[in-house]
Amino acid sequence: MEQASALTEVVAVKGIIQDQHPVDFYTLGVAGCIDRLAAPLRREGVTVHWHTPHHGIEISSSAAALLYHVAQETFSNTLNYANASELTVRLNAVYHGIQLTITDDGSGFEIHAAPSGRRHGFGLLLMSIAVHDAGGTVDIDSAVGRGTSVRVTLPLD
Repeated sequence: MEQASALTEVVAVKGIIQDQHPVDFYTLGVAGCIDRLAAPLRREGVTVHWHTPHHGIEISSSAAALLYHVAQETFSNTLNYANASELTVRLNAVYHGIQLTITDDGSGFEIHAAPSGRRHGFGLLLMSIAVHDAGGTVDIDSAVGRGTSVRVTLPLD
């Protein structure tokens, strides 16, 4: 029985948050799927707040998947580097689009500083490229000691 429950949970493997079963946007919705990704953060004591004032927004499966992967990358960074105690997730309808904003109260980082270490910074870079390729925008606001906010806006047209 323990093995079966292990297969259905969201885990952090080598610092990367992974869902152990297929993502079902149809059943859970985008917010529900993203919320599942927050399980490792909750297990580490991070309080997760949700603000989703617009329910039932129709978005394409590709937009849903991209928002999911943005959340996955951002949550992994929060888990590994931020030392945050609170995380706020906002999913809003905006003019002809949808916006996902994830904010933590963690240690933050200097945005314009060169990444330290071989593997740092590539996740945010690849995320930004994918969002821009989809016609969207990425805004990252962070400073040492001030936390980090990642806002992604995707067009719905």
